[in-house]
Amino acid sequence: MGILNLTKLLADVAPQALKDYELKNYFGRKIAVDASMCLYQFLIAVRAEGAQLTSADGETTSHLLGTFHRTIRLVENGVKPVYVFDGKPPDLKSGELNKRQEKRNEAQAALAKATEAGDAAEIDKFNRRLVKVTKQHSEEVKQLLTMMGIPYVNAPCEAEAQCAALVKAGKVYATATEDMDALTFGSKVLVRHMTFSEARKMPIQEIHLDKVLTGLDLSQEQFIDLCILLGCDYTDSIRGIGPKRAIELIQKHKSIENIIQNIDKDKYPIPENWNYEGARELFKNPEVSEADDIELKWGEPDEEELVKYLCGDKNFSEDRVRNGCKKLLKAKGGSTQGRLDGFFTVLSTTPAKRKVDDKKNTPNKRGKATGKGRGKPK
Repeated sequence: MGILNLTKLLADVAPQALKDYELKNYFGRKIAVDASMCLYQFLIAVRAEGAQLTSADGETTSHLLGTFHRTIRLVENGVKPVYVFDGKPPDLKSGELNKRQEKRNEAQAALAKATEAGDAAEIDKFNRRLVKVTKQHSEEVKQLLTMMGIPYVNAPCEAEAQCAALVKAGKVYATATEDMDALTFGSKVLVRHMTFSEARKMPIQEIHLDKVLTGLDLSQEQFIDLCILLGCDYTDSIRGIGPKRAIELIQKHKSIENIIQNIDKDKYPIPENWNYEGARELFKNPEVSEADDIELKWGEPDEEELVKYLCGDKNFSEDRVRNGCKKLLKAKGGSTQGRLDGFFTVLSTTPAKRKVDDKKNTPNKRGKATGKGRGKPK
């Protein structure tokens, strides 16, 4: 779920925090990718296009196809992805997981009715709601990434939290996910739509946490409380308080404790046994692996192993797999030049004071600089 309505709130209140870019703008950038979110996108997208891709024994391979081709696209554009996989969910997430299971049960029942009625549109709709990323999907993609020479990280708990830790440590530039709670976990930069299909023509949305906090006029702790009020995966929110009211209350009262003391509890009933403190602590101090202990290494693809793994029973075209390997090798060679801004130092934009000849009261022309070519490239 992430954080409910946070994107819309930022667009309304802090639009300066959101910028759109093309994929090519991320040349030379290391990006931590929320793997489970990607796999879900791939499974949903292929199902929406008609049917799941399957192996010879009927097992789904859409997640492998999506990972293979989207990763190649990222690498071709100079991006250095590292995929981060979820670990065990935190105990506080059990309520949200139970709600999701209830919705799946409802979708399963609705699917049975649609199938009996022969309603193709309804069948497709409820099939998509039943898509779930399994442990097997993740393990197969990890094998694939290893053969492609792409690093991955097994998070001990939430992938978004681990991605944020890598960003904060300077190991990567940004977190790539659709879940806005990467910002709540403290990721300095969040990029959305990075793993979308090129056919969707969606620009990449980049969100900077410091600009979010400035635009909302909040500290990071106050922002965490705002996210809890909006609705997160770890606890209930106060019924009746929407995005606009939530930001007004946080800006005025600064914390959930103060809000509870000052709101009309008949109009805005506080959830029973509301564990907002536990959710706050989880966002502030999530269970993650130390970023300094994580080594990220991008290698060369193992073409023969990839052909052996993807072709045959998994029904991939050998020509396409070999062509993909060639693209990876070519892109890897080109990406070594790095980003241009790594070779420049930002100079002061304040013009130097020019020497003045006291007698003529005119600028001294000796050593005059044009100022051209200075500064950090955009």
